[in-house]
Amino acid sequence: MVKREPASYDSGTQGKEFIVNILRKASLFRVIPCVLCLCVFALTSSAFTLDSPLRTEPASPSDLVGTFTLLLYGGRYADDIETVAIFTPEEGKHTFYLYAPDFDYKTEKDLSAPEALARAGKFVSFHNAFWRSQLSRILDPHGNTLGYELRPLYQPFVYGSSDVMDVYYWPKKNNTIKVTIRLIPSVERQRFPGGHHDSPHGD
Repeated sequence: MVKREPASYDSGTQGKEFIVNILRKASLFRVIPCVLCLCVFALTSSAFTLDSPLRTEPASPSDLVGTFTLLLYGGRYADDIETVAIFTPEEGKHTFYLYAPDFDYKTEKDLSAPEALARAGKFVSFHNAFWRSQLSRILDPHGNTLGYELRPLYQPFVYGSSDVMDVYYWPKKNNTIKVTIRLIPSVERQRFPGGHHDSPHGD
């Protein structure tokens, strides 16, 4: 009969291994949330960048050079204040499209700068509360001009604000620019009590 020696039990060594394993697991649990947070931050930052509308700044009629396509939105009835004209250069690389039914706007092509300004000026000024027009340039993220916008400003005492519209330009794939247009909430509530207008967004 062979007598077996009992296995030696090194409590110190096993205790150290136990502590090391606990620390490793704890470190792993700390790292995983950090990695997840970084991934979420990167994704949301990218989405925010893609969904940010282009900015505009004041422009002068003398800034318009060349030939343009006009997108004339609104003017559907005598009291239509949701009216704006968008100038897109014929030689430009970007295509603007309105997020609206075809019957809400019309397109006029191959207009010289003076012709486009005259046509747009007449288009946005028909309303009896019209005060003056405002010309702006539409800029890409690098500050390059992609097009122009002419909008009407109205007598402030009529609607509580001279500028009654939110117009957003959303950069999309393949050099396209999506345009969303709506009345500002205070004017919309005034003109359409209890009505609902979808919020503008780049999607």
